[in-house]
Amino acid sequence: MKQNQDNLTLYGQTFHSRLLIGSALYPSPAIMREAITASGSEIITVSLRRQSPSEAGGEGFWQQLKSLNKTLLPNTAGCHSVKEAVTLAQMSRELFETDWLKLEVVGDDYNLQPDPLGTVEAAEQLIKLGFKVFPYCTDDLVICQRLRDVGCQVLMPWGSPIGTGRGLMNPYNLQTIRERIPELPLIVDAGIGKPSHAVQAMELGYDGILLNTAVAQAGDPVLMARAFRDAVTAGRQATLAGAMPERQTASPSTPTLGMPFWHQQ
Repeated sequence: MKQNQDNLTLYGQTFHSRLLIGSALYPSPAIMREAITASGSEIITVSLRRQSPSEAGGEGFWQQLKSLNKTLLPNTAGCHSVKEAVTLAQMSRELFETDWLKLEVVGDDYNLQPDPLGTVEAAEQLIKLGFKVFPYCTDDLVICQRLRDVGCQVLMPWGSPIGTGRGLMNPYNLQTIRERIPELPLIVDAGIGKPSHAVQAMELGYDGILLNTAVAQAGDPVLMARAFRDAVTAGRQATLAGAMPERQTASPSTPTLGMPFWHQQ
C-alpha cells in the first residue's frame, strides 16, 4: 500500500502522525496523558493484561485513555501460546470495542523475542476472525513475508529487543525487509531508545515508529515525547527529500571554477 507523503494509512484509517505510543510505565496517569498529547500520536497501545477496564482497579486508567480521544491498539503482551493470544484478543475486542490488535506471542522470556511460528499461526487465525492484525516480529524477512501472505496489512519488526533501548541492531535486515516488501506499511516496534534511532529507522524508508519505554521512563517524559515527535517528522522529511549519495573521496562544497583570481603585483 503506497503511503501518502504526509499521512499514514493503516487498515483504511488515515493519520497525520507517524508515531505510535504506549500507555505503560509512566510515573503517573497525569504524566502519561501529558506525554501522549505532547507526542502528537493518534494511536495508543494498551494491554488488557495490565489494565482491564472491566475491573475496578483499571477503570480510572481506562477513563484517562478515553479522554484522550485517540485510536486504541490493544495488544496481547505476555502471551506465550497461540491459544492464549487468540483468547486474549477476543476479550480485548469485546472490552475495547475495536478489531485492531497488536499481536505479540512471546517465544523466549530472556529477551522477549517473538515466537516466529506462533506469531504467523496466531495472525492467520485472528485474521479469519475479522481482526486487523499488527504483528510484532523480529527483523526476519521470511517471517515478514509469511505474515504478509496470511493477510497482515501492516508489519512491525523490532529494532532490538523490547525495552533495551539499543536502537537498530541490524539496519541491513530492516532495509532488506523494506526493499522486499514495498507494498505494506512497515513500523519499527521495540528497542527504540533515542530520537536518533527513530530518525535512522525513518530514513530507511519505514512508515512509522512504535515505542513506549523510551518516553515513559525518560527523565522528562513530556519533553522526550516532543523530541520523538520531531525526530519522526525529520526522518520522514529526509526520506522524501532524498539524501545525498555517499562518496569515497572528498568533494568541495564551494567550487573553484569561475572564481576570480587575484594577482598580487
